[in-house]
Amino acid sequence: MSAPTLPSMPAATAFDRRALADFRSLAGRIDGNGPRYTSYPTADRFDAEVDDARYLAALDACRADSPAPLSLYLHIPFCENICYYCGCNKIITKDHARSARYVDYLAREMAMVAGRLGERRAVMQSHWGGGTPTFLDPDEMRRVMAALTQHFHLLPGGEHAIEIDPRRVTDARMALLAELGFNRISLGVQDFDPEVQAAIHRVQSYEETRDVVLAARRLGFRSVSMDLIYGLPHQTTERFAATIDRVLTLRPDRLSVYSYAHLPHVFKPQRRIDEATLPPAGEKLDILVSTIEHLTAAGYVYIGMDHFALPDDDLAIAQQAGRLQRNFQGYATHAGHDQLGFGVSAIGAVAGHYVQNARTTDEYYAALDEGRLPVARGFGMSADDHLRKAIIGALMCHGTLDIAAVEAGHGIDFARTFAPELAGLDALATEGLLRRDASRIDITPLGRLLVRRVAMVFDRYLRQDAGREVPLVRYSRVV
Repeated sequence: MSAPTLPSMPAATAFDRRALADFRSLAGRIDGNGPRYTSYPTADRFDAEVDDARYLAALDACRADSPAPLSLYLHIPFCENICYYCGCNKIITKDHARSARYVDYLAREMAMVAGRLGERRAVMQSHWGGGTPTFLDPDEMRRVMAALTQHFHLLPGGEHAIEIDPRRVTDARMALLAELGFNRISLGVQDFDPEVQAAIHRVQSYEETRDVVLAARRLGFRSVSMDLIYGLPHQTTERFAATIDRVLTLRPDRLSVYSYAHLPHVFKPQRRIDEATLPPAGEKLDILVSTIEHLTAAGYVYIGMDHFALPDDDLAIAQQAGRLQRNFQGYATHAGHDQLGFGVSAIGAVAGHYVQNARTTDEYYAALDEGRLPVARGFGMSADDHLRKAIIGALMCHGTLDIAAVEAGHGIDFARTFAPELAGLDALATEGLLRRDASRIDITPLGRLLVRRVAMVFDRYLRQDAGREVPLVRYSRVV
C-alpha cells in the first residue's frame, strides 16, 4: 500500500512582527521565574490535608452535582531509557513484570473511584501520559482499556489521546491504538539535530517519526501532536530552524514548543547535561522568536504560550468557540469538566478539590491494598481561589477578561477586590502587554507572548511569597 499524502499547507498567517520585535527588547527586562498555570492554585501549594477521605467527599459531591461528562488522566510511569532533560515522574526499567502488576492496581483504583461515583459516567476527554504509555505491551494496553470502558463510557465524539515514543511503536501497535479507540496521538520529538539528541540521551531519527505520522494518517487518527523543546544543549537559532523545517514536512495538527527548564537541583537526570553547552539567554530568545515566525508563517495558529495548532484542529476551534481551558496537560478543548487522575502521581480536579496520588509505586500499592484511595496530597479551593482561577484561565486561554461578567458571576466589585492587582496591571500596560478600562482587560499581541507574567499578577500565593521573600526558583523561566 502506498503511503498517504500529508495534508496540504493552508494560506500563510504571519504573527504580529511588531510584537515580536518588541518582545525581543522587553523580554530581558520583564523575564523571571513563574508558574505555567496548568492549575490554580499551582501544584506546589498542595498539602497532605487533602487525603483519601476528602477525595471521597469530593467524589460524592461530583456524583450529586450533575452527570456531566468527565476528563480522565492515566499516568504510566515506565520508560526503557532515561532522557536527561526530563522532569516527569518515571521509572526506568525493561522489566515488564513491573508494568503487569501496575496494570492490576490501576484497574483496582478505577473500580474504587467509579464505585463511589455510582453510574457509569461519560468521559469527554481521556489522556494517557507518562513515562511512556506505549511501554505497556499490547495485552496490558487492552487490560487497561477494558477496565476503563467497564467503569466509564468513553464518548465516541470525545478526545482520547495517548503519548507515544516513535522509537518503540510499530505499524501493528499503531493499529492497536486505533482499535482501542484513541483518536489523537502525541509524539515526543524535542529536536531532530543529532548532536542535540546525543546530549540529551534521546536519539530518534526523522524517519522513525515520519513513519508513525504516516501510519496515524492512514489509520484515520483525528489529530497528531508533536512536542519540541528549545533551550537544549547545542541548540542555535539556525539549527532549531532546521528541525522546524523537517517538522513542517510532516504537518502535525498541533505543536507544543516547550522552554527547557534546567533545574538540576530538582531533577537529577539533568545533572548529566553540561551547562556550558546550553544556549545563552539571548540565543534562546532568538530561537523562540524565530520559531513563532516560522510556524505562524506556515499557517499555524498561535494558541498561546507554547502551543500551536492548524486552523481546523479541535484546539484552534475550541479557542474560537470560547471552550479552551488549561489543565495539567496544557491547553485542552473542553472546559468545565471534573478530571479524574489514575496512577502514581496523577492529579485530579474534582468538586473544587485538587488531589494528587502517591509518587512511588510502593506507596500507591500499599494504599490500594489497605482499601484506600492512594491520595498523597491536594488542595481544597476557596471562593477566592475559584475567582482567581477563572480570571487567570480567561486571560491565558482567550486573552481577554469581561470585568462585568466576573462581577456578576462572583458577586464582587472588581476594582475594590483587586486594587493591588490593577496597579500591577497598569505597570504591565505601560510595557505594552495589555490594555484595560473599567469594563475589560485585553492582552495585546505582545502580551500573549508573556501571558504568564500577566497571570502572575492575580496569583495571591505569589503575593504572599513576595512578602515573605520566598524565591521563585522552583518555577521555570517565563521566557
